[in-house]
Amino acid sequence: MKWLQWLGLPVGIAILIGLVVHNGAHDVLRVIGTAGPMLLWLVPFHALPLLLDAQAWRLLLDKRASLSFLLWTATVREAVNRLLPVVGVGGELVGIRLARWKVRNASQVTASVIVEVFVTIAVQYAFSALGVVLIVAATGDGGSLRTIVTISLALVLSAPLPMLAVFLVRRGGVFHAIERWAAKLLGADNPLMLGIDGKQLDADLDALMSRTGLMFRAFFWQLGGYMLGAFETWWALSLLGHPVTVGDALAIEAITQAVRHAAFMVPAGLGVQEVAVVLLAQLFGVSQDVAFSLALVKRMREVVFGVLALLSWQAAEIVRTRRTLRHGAQAALQPAAQSGDALPAAASVSARAPTSKRDSQHDQVH
Repeated sequence: MKWLQWLGLPVGIAILIGLVVHNGAHDVLRVIGTAGPMLLWLVPFHALPLLLDAQAWRLLLDKRASLSFLLWTATVREAVNRLLPVVGVGGELVGIRLARWKVRNASQVTASVIVEVFVTIAVQYAFSALGVVLIVAATGDGGSLRTIVTISLALVLSAPLPMLAVFLVRRGGVFHAIERWAAKLLGADNPLMLGIDGKQLDADLDALMSRTGLMFRAFFWQLGGYMLGAFETWWALSLLGHPVTVGDALAIEAITQAVRHAAFMVPAGLGVQEVAVVLLAQLFGVSQDVAFSLALVKRMREVVFGVLALLSWQAAEIVRTRRTLRHGAQAALQPAAQSGDALPAAASVSARAPTSKRDSQHDQVH
C-alpha cells in the first residue's frame, strides 16, 4: 500500500498545480481577499463536528474517558490521517495509543476504535446517499445525472469490502486467528507478541457490536457531526460572496467526502478533494473562481487545524515522557535512600556493642 501513497502524491500535486494555473492565482486570491480575516473562524469551528464524533466514541468506550480528552484525541487522529503519509489507519493506531492513557484495557480501547470505524463507514454511505438525493432534487440536466450515476455506481461497487469486514468480525475469531498466525510467523516469545490477546479482542468486539441501541446512538452522533461539518461549506461560500442553501452545502460536502474516501491512495486527497469541490460547487451555480477559492479555503483550514493538533500531540508526548522519566528516577532513588539510612543505624549498633561488653566485664571484676 505504501507504493500507492508515493504514486498518488505527485499525481495529487500535479492536479492541484493544474487547477491553480487554470483558474488563475490572481483571481482566486482576489476572491479570498473579499472574505478577509473572517475566514479564520472556520478553524476553531471545525472542533464542533469533531465534538459530536468524540461523543460517539465515548459511548463506545462506555464513558471511561472524558469528552474533552477524547475530543483532543479525535483532533490528533484526524490530523494524522489527513496530513501524514499513512494509509488511512495511522490515525486510528495513534488514537488507540492516546486513549490508553486514560483507559488501561487495551482490548476494550481497540474494540471501540474498530467498531467506530465500522460506524463511520456506515455514516459515510448514508451521508453520501443524502448528497445524491439532494443533487437529484436540485439539478435535472443530463450532465448532472451522469455525475450522480457515476458516484452512485462507485459507492455500490465499494460496498462489498466493508460489508465483508463486518461479517468476519461478527462471525468471531478473526483476531485470535491473526494472533495464532503471527505467533507461528514471529514466534510466541517475540517481543511484538507481548500484550496481544486476540481472543479477548474478539470477545470485546462481539459484546460491543451486540448492543444494537448503542450502535445506533453512535451512528446518529456521527451523522450529526457530518451534517454540522457541511455548515463549514455553507459559511465559507457566504463569506466568499456566493451564498448557497443548506441543502446545496450538504450535497457538496457529502459527495466531496465520498470522493476523498474513495481516493484513499492519494495522501490527504491532495488535488482530488479540490477537483470534487470545484465540480460540485459549479453544479449549484457557483462560479469557477469562487468554487476553487472554496476548495483552497477548506484545504487551508485543514492544514492549520491539523498542524495545531499535531503540535499539541508532540507537546503532550514530551510532557508525558519527562514525567515518566522523573518518576522512574525517583523510584530508583528510594531503595538507595533506604539502604543509606540503614548503614548508619548498623554502624551505631556495632559501635555500641563493644562498649556494652566492656561494661559487663568491668562489672564482673568489681
